[in-house]
Amino acid sequence: MNTGLIRCDWVPLDSELMKNYHDNEWGVALHDDVCLFEALVLDGAQAGLSWNTILEKRENYRNAFAQFDAHELVKFGNHDVERLMGDSGIVRNRAKIRSALHNAQCFLETQKEFGSFDAYIWKFKNETEHEKYYSYKDIPAQTADSVAMSKDLKERGFTFVGPTICYAFMQAVGVVDDHTLLCYKTKH
Repeated sequence: MNTGLIRCDWVPLDSELMKNYHDNEWGVALHDDVCLFEALVLDGAQAGLSWNTILEKRENYRNAFAQFDAHELVKFGNHDVERLMGDSGIVRNRAKIRSALHNAQCFLETQKEFGSFDAYIWKFKNETEHEKYYSYKDIPAQTADSVAMSKDLKERGFTFVGPTICYAFMQAVGVVDDHTLLCYKTKH
């Protein structure tokens, strides 16, 4: 593990899981459709919770949600929702579970329209460099781009995709680079 490095100030110093996530995943350009769908679902599941909570449950989510295979998730019914509500390995929130299953259908439709979900998501990347911050507390919770993404996703029927969730998603999958100025991962 990378020790002695300065990271974004949202990374707890005592969490190897979060350090590893920051160092190897967060902000790295992601182009795999299944991984993008997973990230979108998990960012929605995180609403009102800490990212560490979701990260600790990520493997359980993968198992419970058919490795985020949208073709399988669209087959899930009420029985599966009840089964998932009893799964302590995930966040047992009925609205978030139903959202993930519903969003699988929206994902497949969007994927079909654009040829890939990747092509759709990356159209929201603003090529203009945005401001860099010294502290994660100074980074806005949403931007015009995340508002636009949220609006478009909602028009396509997606749920749990508000502007703040969309911005967290954009940060996580590298659509925006919000590593703070002192972080060793910052591109100056």
